[in-house]
Amino acid sequence: MGSRLPRWLVGVTAAVYAFLHVPILVLVVFSFNDSKFSVDWAGFTLDWYYRLLERPDILRGLKASLIVGGASTVISAILGTMVALALARHRFRGRTALEGFLYVPIVTPEIVVGISLLILFALVKIPLGLSTIVIAHVAFCISFVVIVVLARLEGMDGTLEEAAMILGADEVTTFWKVTVPQLWPGILSGALLAFTMSFDDFVITSFVSGPGSSTLPIVVYGMVRRNVEPSINAISTIILLVTTALIYLADRLSREK
Repeated sequence: MGSRLPRWLVGVTAAVYAFLHVPILVLVVFSFNDSKFSVDWAGFTLDWYYRLLERPDILRGLKASLIVGGASTVISAILGTMVALALARHRFRGRTALEGFLYVPIVTPEIVVGISLLILFALVKIPLGLSTIVIAHVAFCISFVVIVVLARLEGMDGTLEEAAMILGADEVTTFWKVTVPQLWPGILSGALLAFTMSFDDFVITSFVSGPGSSTLPIVVYGMVRRNVEPSINAISTIILLVTTALIYLADRLSREK
């Protein structure tokens, strides 16, 4: 039997979790509040969720977020998988440095990434819009895909590919029939993580978005600046639930054997 944790350590852990999650729980609860004022509970209602469908700005932001998230996820998944395969299967000069550079977009503050990308787009004279947002999101999503797929590659059985080659399969057939099915949980997990990061991003997107290309987080931020209304709690709850579900699914897929 494992040793029991000290009571004070359990108490500290519970306090930390409460500090992190109680504000989120309050937001979710008040998204069902029948009052226009978030601090006064007036009864249960779903009206604020129904009213989201009547907000064209929210629907436009949701459409932009889905377009950006879908495009950046597909591009990041393809490029990230190719990079992971190159790093895992080949030895070349500068490989260690390249692996180290993968973590730069992750540890770099988002405001620094946003400013640098804005300067880059200005230098090459690319007009700001959905295309620049997609490019920016791909720039930081690729690293997450590569790291997840690399972890999957480390647990793969390379003898299956060797057996396929010995039995007469060429490299292309082996890749699609043997390698990809084994990698698929890692690829899908990385793609879900990339979509989550893209869908939720605000800081970088605020720098590289142009007129008429506001994603959902930017629309929500604009609503908060004008007035704190219960519909903000409703849309925030939906984003929270979707994000949590995607992260949970990505984690389950990454643990699949």
